[in-house]
Amino acid sequence: MDFSAYAVRKFVEAAELLPREMRCAVLRLPEEVQAKTEEFRLRAGRGLTIACGDAEKLITNGQGLSVYQSDLDMVLEIATQSSVHTAFERLRNGFVTVRGGHRIGICGTAVLREGEIRTISPVSSLAIRIAREVKGAGEPLLPLLIDKGAFRSTLIVSVPGAGKTTLLRDIVRCLSGGLSNVIRPLRVGLADERSEVAAMYQGVPQMDVGAHTDVLDGCPKAAAMMMLLRGLNPHVLASDEITAPEDVSALEGASNCGVSLLATAHGAGREDLLTRPLYRGLLERRIFSRMILIRLKNGERVYEVISLEENPEENNAEKANAPFSEDERMAGQPCSAY
Repeated sequence: MDFSAYAVRKFVEAAELLPREMRCAVLRLPEEVQAKTEEFRLRAGRGLTIACGDAEKLITNGQGLSVYQSDLDMVLEIATQSSVHTAFERLRNGFVTVRGGHRIGICGTAVLREGEIRTISPVSSLAIRIAREVKGAGEPLLPLLIDKGAFRSTLIVSVPGAGKTTLLRDIVRCLSGGLSNVIRPLRVGLADERSEVAAMYQGVPQMDVGAHTDVLDGCPKAAAMMMLLRGLNPHVLASDEITAPEDVSALEGASNCGVSLLATAHGAGREDLLTRPLYRGLLERRIFSRMILIRLKNGERVYEVISLEENPEENNAEKANAPFSEDERMAGQPCSAY
């Protein structure tokens, strides 16, 4: 897949959510900038910006592009196909996923009832995150995660923004579809609490997570993992971003039932995880057999597969370069102003 052309196509797809004048302005950007853009940012009373890596850049049409309340309302009308009320549950959770897998983060005034957020109104800002997937990212790693024909429970670790979710998604796809001479297709249960892995839209994954993957979307991870385990009989249970004690308890419970696990965690490495009680207990109990550590080096992702079944000083880690060349967007470099 030509990733640059694909990235531009997804940019154009996401731009369709913008009001006409803003859409025309961003579509005039050079294609290399479109390919690197991660988000459109709209804030009431401010200018339209694009996010590239850690930087936000102002977009103009020669006269400035101020964002008005009516623009924010229009984006939500376009995104929900004029049925904002049908997206009520997601809106009150602070985001809504739309066709193509693009996700709109919502900020504004929370309306409370009996201590619970009922909706957000008025909306003061929106972040349209452009959905992209990198097929093939996980294929070179999969043989290192297989032992005697079985997938070994694996934890993907990196600092924020290095590609944990992208790699998780592709390993799910590989496991679900099977990989020739490596592993047969497996049933995968995916707990996708924040709709970032499969990006469900009207019950259909907008990202390729494989033909044998069952997705429980928008449900808290711990509850979702137990529901998948009890009701869908998965071979592998996958979840993004383990962040709470109840998530660890659910993983441990699933592990005791003989299910293989695949999950992600924020961290700089094994030693970093061991300094935090939540992850230290998870590692000490040997819930995971493998760790994939992602690092960015010279504009490319480098994957290091570490066995957690051995003592750190005895471990011989295997390393693999990413199967695709990283551009500035992937490497988190700022882009120029336009």
